[in-house]
Amino acid sequence: MKTARRNFIKGLCFSAGSLLTKGCANALEHEGESGAPGPAYARLEARGDLVERIAQAYKKLEKCDLCPHRCGANRLDGEKGFCSAPGRAVVYSHSPHFGEELPLVGRGGSGTIFFSNCNLRCVFCQNWPIAHLGRGREVDDESLADMMLNLQRRGCHNINLVTPTHVMPHILSAMRIALKKGLNLPLCYNTGGYETVENIRLLDGIVDIYLPDLKFMGREESARYVVQGVGDYPEMAQQAIVEMHRQVGELVVDDRGIARRGLMVRHLVMPNHVAGTREFVDWVARNLSRDTYVNIMPQYRVEHMAFDYEEIARAITSREYVEAMEWAKKAGLRNLDKRSLSHLEIHRRRAS
Repeated sequence: MKTARRNFIKGLCFSAGSLLTKGCANALEHEGESGAPGPAYARLEARGDLVERIAQAYKKLEKCDLCPHRCGANRLDGEKGFCSAPGRAVVYSHSPHFGEELPLVGRGGSGTIFFSNCNLRCVFCQNWPIAHLGRGREVDDESLADMMLNLQRRGCHNINLVTPTHVMPHILSAMRIALKKGLNLPLCYNTGGYETVENIRLLDGIVDIYLPDLKFMGREESARYVVQGVGDYPEMAQQAIVEMHRQVGELVVDDRGIARRGLMVRHLVMPNHVAGTREFVDWVARNLSRDTYVNIMPQYRVEHMAFDYEEIARAITSREYVEAMEWAKKAGLRNLDKRSLSHLEIHRRRAS
C-alpha cells in the first residue's frame, strides 16, 4: 500500500517540472467565460502548490479522516468506513443540471457530478439509493477528469461536485488532470455541510464556489435525523461554513449573472421547526454577512425513513414557509435566492 502511494505521488510530481503544459497554459492565458478571471486552481498550479495539496489529500485515505467521523479506514487498502466508499470514487451520473440556483444554471446548466455514498445518514434523504446504498460505478481519476471536460464541452458554467467530502482527494487529482487538458470552469463544492475545518482549509485556493447545506441548528435534532446519534452536525457545519466564507467571501457573478466565486448557503425548511430556521438566519447574519447568498428551500418531502418519525412525516405548510422567509428578512438577509422569493409569494397567497 505504501508503495502504491509513493508511485501515485511520483506520478504527480513527474510532470510538475513543467507545470504550464499546453492545457494549463490555456487555462491561465485565456480568461474564463464573459471575460471573468480563470479558476482559482489554475493559479495554484502556476505557483507549483497544487501537487503537494493533492498528495496531502491522498495521504488521508490511508487512515481516513476526510470528515468528522474520522473512522480511520485504510481506503487505499480496500477498507470501507462510515460512508462505505471504496478506494476509488463512485459516480452515479454526470450531466448539465438546470434545477440548481439560477447563478449556477445560467443558459448552459450546472455541470453536476453526482458522487455515490455519503458521510451523512439523513433519515429523510431524497437520494438515498445513491447516498446510502452507493449505486453507481467506480471510476479512476482519469475517467473523472474526462467527465469534467465533457461537461465543459457541453457548455456548462461550472463543475458542480455533489456530495464530494469522502472523495475529495480523487476530485483534486482529476481536476489537475483535466486542467492540463484545458479545464477552465469554476469548481462548485456542493456539500451536506458535515466537514472539518482542517479539510476545508486544504481546499483554500482550489474551490471557487462553496455550496453547503446547513441542515440543523440543534444537536438533538441532528442526532435524531442526521448522523446516527452523533449530534455534532451543527457545530461542525457552522465552523466549516465560516472557513468557506473566509476563503471566498460573498457571491460574485459575471455580467450575465453567472456565479464565478463565493459562498452560497442552503437551508431546507422542515415541519414543526425541527431544522431551526429562525436560529439559522440569525446565525448567518451574525457570523457571516447579511449579503451572503442564502437559499431557504421549501421542497421538503417525506422520503426514505421519514415516515417513521412523526414530527417530519408530513410536508411543510405554506404558513411555515412564509414564517421562515419572514424570519430571514427580519434578520436582515439581503441576498435571498430569487426562486425562494418567488416561492414566498406563492405560499403567501396559499396561507392567506
